[in-house]
Amino acid sequence: MNIFQISEEKPEQNQQKKKSIEQISSEEKNMNNNYKDRLRSREVNKADVGECCDSPCVESKDGDNVCLNCGMIIGRNLVGNERRAYTVEEVNKRRRTEPRWREFGPRTMLPNSKIDSKGRLIGAKGKTLFSRLSKIQNSLISSIERNFWEAKPKLKMLTSKLNTPEYIKETAWKIYSVVARKKLTMGRSIDGFIAASLYAAIRVHEFPRLLEEICEASMTPRRTVHRSLGMVVKEVLPELNLKYKPITAEQLIFRFAADLSLPMEVSKKAINMLIQASKNGLMRTGKDPKGLAASVIYMAAKSSNCRKTQAEVSEVAKVTEVTLRSRSKQIKMKL
Repeated sequence: MNIFQISEEKPEQNQQKKKSIEQISSEEKNMNNNYKDRLRSREVNKADVGECCDSPCVESKDGDNVCLNCGMIIGRNLVGNERRAYTVEEVNKRRRTEPRWREFGPRTMLPNSKIDSKGRLIGAKGKTLFSRLSKIQNSLISSIERNFWEAKPKLKMLTSKLNTPEYIKETAWKIYSVVARKKLTMGRSIDGFIAASLYAAIRVHEFPRLLEEICEASMTPRRTVHRSLGMVVKEVLPELNLKYKPITAEQLIFRFAADLSLPMEVSKKAINMLIQASKNGLMRTGKDPKGLAASVIYMAAKSSNCRKTQAEVSEVAKVTEVTLRSRSKQIKMKL
């Protein structure tokens, strides 16, 4: 009798468990729906709109509910974080971005790991198979693709270090791609050509950055960058119809004044002093524009309330104090 009672109780217990699981799942669905309803925008009634026009036409733009007729912002349109996906259907439904197709380099990477995706050890035959596949894959990639695969992350890191705009980065990559196709990097440093391409793009767009900063950020010797820059200016820029514009002292004045946290009046006064000295016969050929800009800023700051020492100005401009004093004396004679 006890055995029959146990066998009769089992289906009843299973039914109770199923009911409890269904109740929990329905409660979770209701909670998720309520949470999404609270976060997402609802249909806007006239009572919710408040002081809006007579015929409100509300749409969500840039995270705000905006009336298209009067332009009134009614509320925020927030979207909650979606749940994690476990099946292929859920992944396809909740996917928002597609993998980006690269123009160069290996499309898939074959790692040299000893364990497969399930955590099991790969046998000797499997290791030899994957090593052969990786060799075949590497042999299918051209030398220019391998060059680009190594150079693109370095250029991205260098531009992020120097905080340069996106258009300069694109010009630098265009210059470097011509360098790689001409095979100028064979037997030479890739880092040197990346720094030279970036500095050439900076000079093309007249952006206030110094060669010393690029050499320091790329951790490349100045001699290597100079040699690569000469080849870029002679062979690459004429092919792309780009003009290499040398840096001027006027461009550096605003940059050094901003680094020294000087007001705009001081930088304007420094530019006027430099223009007046050059009109009076100041010889600027063969002189470093950094020294001229630093000396003019030092003189303008000295005549105003925002005084700066020679050591501070020379450290920002990356010139010696002797150069600063000699250039300031030459400018004073022409004022």
